[in-house]
Amino acid sequence: MGDLGEGLIRYQKQGFCSFHTPGHKGRQEFFNGLDLLDSDLTELPGLDMLHAPSGIIAKAQKRSAEVFGAEETYFLINGGTVGNQAMFLALEDTADKRVVVERSSHRSVMSALVLSGLKPDYLMPTVHPEFNLPLGLDVEQQCILWSEMSACHVTYPSYYGTGFELNRLLDERKRLGLKTPILVDQAHGSHYLGSLFPPSALKLGADLVLHSSHKTLSALTQSAMLHVQGERVSRTRLRQGLELLQSSSPSYLFLASLERAGEFALDFGRWECLQEEIANLHRKVGEDFRILSPKDIGTYGIHTVDWSKVLINTLPLGVSAPQCVNYLREEFRIEPELWDEENILFMLGIGNTAEDVRRLTKGLEGLTHFAHSVGRTELKKKRGNARNRIPPLPQLVLSPREAFFAPKRQIPLKESLGHIVGETISPYPPGIPVVVMGEVMTHEILDALLASGEGRWQGWDGFESQRIWVVEEG
Repeated sequence: MGDLGEGLIRYQKQGFCSFHTPGHKGRQEFFNGLDLLDSDLTELPGLDMLHAPSGIIAKAQKRSAEVFGAEETYFLINGGTVGNQAMFLALEDTADKRVVVERSSHRSVMSALVLSGLKPDYLMPTVHPEFNLPLGLDVEQQCILWSEMSACHVTYPSYYGTGFELNRLLDERKRLGLKTPILVDQAHGSHYLGSLFPPSALKLGADLVLHSSHKTLSALTQSAMLHVQGERVSRTRLRQGLELLQSSSPSYLFLASLERAGEFALDFGRWECLQEEIANLHRKVGEDFRILSPKDIGTYGIHTVDWSKVLINTLPLGVSAPQCVNYLREEFRIEPELWDEENILFMLGIGNTAEDVRRLTKGLEGLTHFAHSVGRTELKKKRGNARNRIPPLPQLVLSPREAFFAPKRQIPLKESLGHIVGETISPYPPGIPVVVMGEVMTHEILDALLASGEGRWQGWDGFESQRIWVVEEG
């Protein structure tokens, strides 16, 4: 067996309790009867075709549309990324127009700008001062020039489970009598069904809604759904876009897991027992940490909070988040979704159990004793941390598409001030860009990148050598 296979086996043997994606958490019950090898098939007679479904795939997609409240649903086997990209390719009224995009959008939205050629008008999120994270969006303070926009694309909920007043945005469109499509990246809220969670974007009236079904539901990693309703978006163009973006050899394992994810999504009892345990977690450790909770609703642009995301800030402990994560992994075999210098995110999925949450509660209780044993240290809030901070918007000189195809050269990062950046740089997770190709390097962005230290980055080709691609000018 090669290094990759051996690495997977070594990891599995460690017995970590998953508070990260995928949502099935490795539970066999979601896949009973689905044989890995026997079900790894291609488009054979009787098995339908993903790009022109009329049989079993069509029926499965129709059933999923009924479950999630859409008029039509498309299965995605190239991840939620192609869902965001297909949204932009489906737009028709784009001549001399721009598109509204949240600056805290996932990098797949930035790649959609490259594919479509559209220029963005950004909505700036609200950074929560205690978490130093973009958790909210104040719709009232945003100036949207609706008549100049071909569409409005927003993220609901955020990676961290917070939601803004999406209904206010939809109400404004209705009040103005506009047909501008509102597109929603609901990647982290595919489980928004029933009364336990905030309302889904489909229920509120969005036109296109993306679900990354693998994140919190039981679908296999890389499996997602794109839902559509209304007549504001051409479904013909949407299908054509998906044909361009998706594999012509779709995985039937992915497709079958998506069908089952829709079926299991209606098993609300799985979530009810988790909600009870999460409430108990807040009662037991809420005084030791700063935990995002429903009490934060109404502050800093936060309108809803998803209890199934547990976001804690470790500054009150006087111990850095990486130290806390090491302790939780070594002593309790708890694996979080992500962390930075001061925050840790634990993400529940439909596959988690009440025992998992009790284990997390014990781990967090243990952290308080751990903090005392190592001694409190003075942690400074690193407001220059490029992983979290969203610098002021730089000047957009070229559209992302123009910058992508423009001649480029690589220069030392410290010499890039004033140059047009030729790559989109994002810390991952969560994949929110610090700078987008086509923008001018500013003092704020440069300082943030120079102070970035270690981290996992996407799009930054010269991170290790501290070099950056810039567009050739003149």
